[in-house]
Amino acid sequence: MHTARTRRVLAATAASAAVILALGACSSGGGAAGAATTAHGPITIWYSNNATEIAWGKQMVTAWNADHPNETVTAQEIPAGKSSEEVIGAAITAGNAPCLVYNTAPVAVPQFQKQGGLVDLSSFADGDSYIKARSGDTATQYESSDGKFYQMPWKSNPVMIFYNKDMFAKAGLDPENPKLATYDEFLTASRALVSSGAAANAIYPSPTSEFYQSWFDFYPLYAAETGGKQLVEDGKATFTGDEGAKVAEFWKTMYTEGLANKELYQGDSFADGKAAMSIVGPWAVPVYKDKVNWGAVPVPTSAGTSADKTYTFSDAKNVGMYTACKNQGTAWDVLKFSTSEAQDGQLLSLTGQMPIRSDLTTTYPDYFAANPAYVAFGDQAARTVEVPNVSNSVEVWQTFRDAYSKSVIFGQGDIASTLGGAADKINTLVSSK
Repeated sequence: MHTARTRRVLAATAASAAVILALGACSSGGGAAGAATTAHGPITIWYSNNATEIAWGKQMVTAWNADHPNETVTAQEIPAGKSSEEVIGAAITAGNAPCLVYNTAPVAVPQFQKQGGLVDLSSFADGDSYIKARSGDTATQYESSDGKFYQMPWKSNPVMIFYNKDMFAKAGLDPENPKLATYDEFLTASRALVSSGAAANAIYPSPTSEFYQSWFDFYPLYAAETGGKQLVEDGKATFTGDEGAKVAEFWKTMYTEGLANKELYQGDSFADGKAAMSIVGPWAVPVYKDKVNWGAVPVPTSAGTSADKTYTFSDAKNVGMYTACKNQGTAWDVLKFSTSEAQDGQLLSLTGQMPIRSDLTTTYPDYFAANPAYVAFGDQAARTVEVPNVSNSVEVWQTFRDAYSKSVIFGQGDIASTLGGAADKINTLVSSK
């Protein structure tokens, strides 16, 4: 089983950021499907290398191949590398990418598209209709700037606040109904946890500077505070308003008062008992099952938004079809088969990750009835916010992270002016092709 940290950072590393940026600068233009969209025959696919997704992939491939002897799927784990993004980017450059990769990070899609590596799924006759019917309004977050889909919205891991019930009880807090809905309540509980000695840290998001780290501190709370706003919308940074300021000031207070640690912790702070809370998704349920007596609640907002209206970060992984594929007709059929109601049910059962479907909880009521630990995540999956699908996406997030780290985590300079400067840089990055 992967560690909590590696499992939730989408296999991204600082090295992958540099590779994606470099590869994106080498070529431009999305991949044109052309005649390949009607070609049928054998295809290859890659899926993630974690045990539950391998199990899902193997049964999916077996089921497809049993009924399609002339269009067989050959599957393998994504090859080893510094990151999935680096491996995929290199395969695009070499022209030997597989037909489908069930491990495509939304943040990398704009650069893979710029490389000419991704097939426009909207070019299939039923491309847009299938994606929108399956994923509903959520699908619009995955459209590229040209209004087309270069990724299939596949599965999400909507993040929530996991908390250690035993630590809460030790601090004199209600472990079954903790008051964590507002920033004031969250701060009060955090102070009690630390001052009582129940926990060394109330919460311990990674304080390091990698571009993706803001997905697990600032961004979930920003999504909740704004009712579902992305970091960039309509070509402009959105985080310099009152909502962004409230989120930033909340986290600054957590760091200033020593309720969240500014030092890197190499392990899993929640599993190791170094923190009473963590921001994680449903993949963590089996990870913490035998390690922590945990509960889960939505991320807080300044005013205490009700759970059924709270948004959060999606932590999604999607499926990309790559232009090196010669039999894209088969690849599209496999993509629809693998995201069908039956296969989405298998994904849910085998991995505990949430298929990006508009009707998730009503489509699989038996699963959620039998697995109550996932009910809150199934409900939360209907209200998620993705990273914006914009030019220079990785660099956008790195620019934000650098400003956030400086002003919020380490308290250097004024938050408003520092984040404002980052917003100006981001606006330029987004407008650059």
